[in-house]
Amino acid sequence: MSVILGIDPGSRLCGYGLINARGSKLEYLASGVIKMGTSPFPERLHTIFTDISDIITEFAPGEAAIEEVFMGKNASSALKLGQARGAAIVACTRFELPVAEYSARRVKQALVGKGQAEKSQVQQMVKSILGLSRVPAEDAADALAIAICHANTENNLIRMAGVKSGRRGRLQASD
Repeated sequence: MSVILGIDPGSRLCGYGLINARGSKLEYLASGVIKMGTSPFPERLHTIFTDISDIITEFAPGEAAIEEVFMGKNASSALKLGQARGAAIVACTRFELPVAEYSARRVKQALVGKGQAEKSQVQQMVKSILGLSRVPAEDAADALAIAICHANTENNLIRMAGVKSGRRGRLQASD
């Protein structure tokens, strides 16, 4: 059993989602959006750090997963996103949580099957996979998707570790 914290960082909105992963069974615990608004940038970074720290204290996750920075058209936005990620990562490492990083494309591929999926498709898949009664907000859904991607990546690595290649490249359970 492992509680996973997923984080969708942003300098104005930071999504978070927590799931409990037991093997291939995933259970929704909580999600939400940290809203920083238009406060000065250093204050927004402080809010991310303190709110993520509070979430970790409340839910005691065993690991975290966060979205990687992507380079869009605006370098300034990418730098701010990197700083927001840094505040969230420092909050996680303060509690000695291992932090995995995933590209947005990889998360979408893992959940929807294509790396260029629309936000609404990700939201619907999160709702379906976790058996939610309603679609979560965009940033919360993205954070939950990151946590789901991490849980599935971990499960696949565990499965692969118990399998070896046989003759003609066929997979066999290891002894």
